[in-house]
Amino acid sequence: MLSLLGILIFAFGLLASIALHELGHMTPAKKFGVKVPQYMVGFGPTIWSRKKGETEYGIKAIPLGGYIRMIGMFPPNPKGVQDREHLGRMGLMIESAREEVLSEIAPEDEPRTFYRLSVPKKLTVMFGGPFMNLVIATILFTISLSGIGRPEVTTTVREVVACVPTSANPNGIASTSGKCEGGVTTPAAEINLAPGDKLLAVNGQEITTWDDLGAALGDKAGKVAEVTFLTKTGETKTKSVEVAAIETPVFSKSGEATGEFSSRGFLGVSPSFELVQAPISEVPGFMVSITATSVGALLDFPARVFALASELFTDAPRDPEGPVSVVGIGRISGQITSSEAIPAIYKAGDLITLLASVNLFLFVFNMVPVLPLDGGHIAGALYEGARRQIARIRRKPLPGPVDTAKMLPVAYAMSIVLLAMSAIVILADFIKPMTF
Repeated sequence: MLSLLGILIFAFGLLASIALHELGHMTPAKKFGVKVPQYMVGFGPTIWSRKKGETEYGIKAIPLGGYIRMIGMFPPNPKGVQDREHLGRMGLMIESAREEVLSEIAPEDEPRTFYRLSVPKKLTVMFGGPFMNLVIATILFTISLSGIGRPEVTTTVREVVACVPTSANPNGIASTSGKCEGGVTTPAAEINLAPGDKLLAVNGQEITTWDDLGAALGDKAGKVAEVTFLTKTGETKTKSVEVAAIETPVFSKSGEATGEFSSRGFLGVSPSFELVQAPISEVPGFMVSITATSVGALLDFPARVFALASELFTDAPRDPEGPVSVVGIGRISGQITSSEAIPAIYKAGDLITLLASVNLFLFVFNMVPVLPLDGGHIAGALYEGARRQIARIRRKPLPGPVDTAKMLPVAYAMSIVLLAMSAIVILADFIKPMTF
């Protein structure tokens, strides 16, 4: 049930993000007088719609995007009506699409077409959607980082392991009688460390972070050490105990197990976590870092999808750094909410961060300067503005709107590629799902 709740929370958040993205396009478009016949969340068959004024608002069956339909996205052909007999296949495709767009423009709506907007207004309309995703991401990251906070490891003991782990008892669990059958009691249990106690020092070496404890115990296996800790009642204690030895696998730089083992000191405690709120001033820097990561992931996306497709029906494990679809992200959301080991406030922070990351990626993705993405229309408007500025400098007649219809073959090809890659990743999320 909790898993379903996480999936529903993510699904609602994603639909809300899509709806606000399209609202970011529609609001300035209507403000500038452009006629908007449709505002839709999703693709495919319409499952609900209602007309208000001149706009039909609705929800479609496939919640993988959305759109608004503005009249006059393509300008008339500057060369006039074309003789179809002399047009090639691409030319026919372009002219058919152009005629379909222009056919819905009534004479009285001619001044309300998108292509008649000035360059700044076109940029505002097309950037409005991605900008809305950026705003959503900023708000959600601020809530997550500065409101809820990020969990950080502390030196306070969360749990004391009863027995030194062995191959027969890898979790170090004591028997019902409280004894370590076939093993030995951990040093932490011997000196009566308890949950809530705070580690202060080992052999006088101050322990301020959890990593400090690992460094202090690393070469103490089999040796006696003095452990200083603050009890949850406020009493400082120092006790001597022989540090246990535990065998851990050795990994190569690439992260693969070498088959060798090394011995290290083992106390027998696990750390607690606490939420640390970051100053709001740190949010922009954090988002810049995440954006850079998203850009890198986007550049690697085609190669990673190809690699995923090549190993989809093999026994090879799935790359944990590989692409994930909304199906996979939804499943991860369900795993977050269903985990009994994670406190509710941590779950809320994880879900908010996840949705913020999705919105930031949508911002980056939609800014790619290729049709049918928003970035393609933005690039077209910038090119149009540059042409006009050059014409002004050269004191020549201003050119008309950029004929973005000529880019339709690229848009169709891009759409096919995106659909194919999406299908591969979605299939992978069903066949080889990611785990959180």
